[in-house]
Amino acid sequence: MNSEILAGLDFFERDKGIKREVLLEAMNNALLTAARKAVGPARDLRVEFDPKTSTFKTIAKLIVVDKVTNKHDEISLNEALKLVPATVVGEEIDVLVTPKDFGRIAAQTARQAMMQRIRQAERELIYEEFKDRAGEIVTGTVRRFERSDVIVDLGKFEGIMPNRERVATEEYTIGDRVRAYVVAVENGIRGPEIILSRSHPNFVRRLFEMEVAEIADRTVEVKGIAREAGHRTKIAVWSANEKVDPVGACVGMRGARVKNIVRELNNEKVDIIRWSADIKELVIEALKPAKIKTITLDEARKNVVIKVEDDQLSLAIGKRGQNARLTSRLCGWDISIEKDESVREAFEQNVEKGIAGLMKALSVSEEIARKLTESGMNSVEVLGEPQDICDVTGCDLATAEQIYAAGQAAVAAGQHA
Repeated sequence: MNSEILAGLDFFERDKGIKREVLLEAMNNALLTAARKAVGPARDLRVEFDPKTSTFKTIAKLIVVDKVTNKHDEISLNEALKLVPATVVGEEIDVLVTPKDFGRIAAQTARQAMMQRIRQAERELIYEEFKDRAGEIVTGTVRRFERSDVIVDLGKFEGIMPNRERVATEEYTIGDRVRAYVVAVENGIRGPEIILSRSHPNFVRRLFEMEVAEIADRTVEVKGIAREAGHRTKIAVWSANEKVDPVGACVGMRGARVKNIVRELNNEKVDIIRWSADIKELVIEALKPAKIKTITLDEARKNVVIKVEDDQLSLAIGKRGQNARLTSRLCGWDISIEKDESVREAFEQNVEKGIAGLMKALSVSEEIARKLTESGMNSVEVLGEPQDICDVTGCDLATAEQIYAAGQAAVAAGQHA
């Protein structure tokens, strides 16, 4: 069995990259604990492993005395002379104190200690290899599920994609190849955990960096990104080089670059926007293709009030408010989108003005003037016959004739309501 331990040391050093000295130290500490339980509190107890004979020895350093008063710390002179000739009282000598069957116990303990240390060393390797890879994209295979978390095989290590980092519209099955963003490498109670995500906004950012050479070499800069994973992403790009079209660079020839990214995101919509330091321009770009009628800024509250025509309202707001929400996140301002009422308000003002003009020109009440206006007789020039006035206002014919006469007189006098 002890030869198996030697073989194990060779295997783990060669295949796992764990130094033999690390394993031997762990094994020695475990053996020492086992020896103390078996032998008792012997003085300066230690365990030695002889690789030539594949045997364990338990040794204590005892003091030579004439008469033993503490068997754990002392040895009589007569017994000491049998082990080490010419020994004198007061010297310290190594005494073999290996208990019966200790070899079997030691081998089992050593194997357990090695396995425990190997697991610990593997966790340390995971942390060392991945601690500086947070923010990168890795590729792996779905290995299993733990509740709603996805465990991804990354080769020598495993990553975990928690439910909160999954995309709600995506389904994963065992054996699927997936790419994911390394959110963090956490050194927790159970050891290092590689936290993966496909829903993080920076997953899209990294995909653009990998796909668009101009972003990778900093010719084009990603200024902002807002995402609702599985549905839509808005990304704002900018270039200090006036000769470079940042949006065109990200789209690619015939849309090749952005198509590759959209394919990786399982057809999630991606809006690429030209970034501007002017918040008005940025909001207008972000809300396209909706056409904005007016835009008002409240810089103190960081609030933008946008007014659009009635037929543009649903386009500007987006499905379940998604377009407005993503624009707000991208710009960092609160966005309020309202229907433009200026046309209606202008119409109502004209109506009220017409009513006032009829009241003055015809010397009638507001009620009669309003009924005439609502029927289309909104000026003295288009005033109907007495019978028409009678039908619209509900007045008697004599009153209608007076109103008609007043209208004719106003036209003749050049008055216009």
